[in-house]
Amino acid sequence: MEDYLLEKKTVATLTQRVAVSILGLIGWRVLYRPLPGPRGVIIVYPHTSNWDFVVGILAKLAIGMPFHFIAKSSLFEGLTGATIGRLVRYLGGEPVERGVSSGTIARLAEKINRSDWYWMAITPEGTRSRKPYWRSGFYHIATTAKVPLGCARFDFARREVVLVDYLTLTGEQAQDLASIAAVYQGVQGCRPEQAGPIAFRPEDGNVQG
Repeated sequence: MEDYLLEKKTVATLTQRVAVSILGLIGWRVLYRPLPGPRGVIIVYPHTSNWDFVVGILAKLAIGMPFHFIAKSSLFEGLTGATIGRLVRYLGGEPVERGVSSGTIARLAEKINRSDWYWMAITPEGTRSRKPYWRSGFYHIATTAKVPLGCARFDFARREVVLVDYLTLTGEQAQDLASIAAVYQGVQGCRPEQAGPIAFRPEDGNVQG
């Protein structure tokens, strides 16, 4: 893992060096293995606190890649959209309405495939509150687009943001969720009791990972 540690002396830009420095000042570090290709989906887990966004943005800047991420559409509307929404969009956020299913999945998969470079980060829990299952949208986007799945983890026990694991999904949900669960074994979020189990809804034909 130490081979993947981002340090000021190893990153290329001033923005990266500043981000690495700020993370170091608050006791965090980033472990990163280069992406396996120009397109893919990244899941971010566990997502249990607003601090995840702060640490995640700093990690994104430290890595230096223009990752996109899903944000609720209400952030981009009205007065909020003119202020917070503009900042979120600048940082890579894209609006998606919650509860929109197959049409959104097909549209995002197509967007990934028609782009020269496009990596999208998604929090599969969909909320900071504990839920009994993950939202399966990320899985269907990745399998529809036929792109790798990156597994980013926010480990508050070790104070690390880690993106070194990339999976090729098989389409067999139980098998794929078991592989994902192995990556996150022992990882502790900011509020561990809020982290949901690595499982899809039973009607998705899944068993708990």
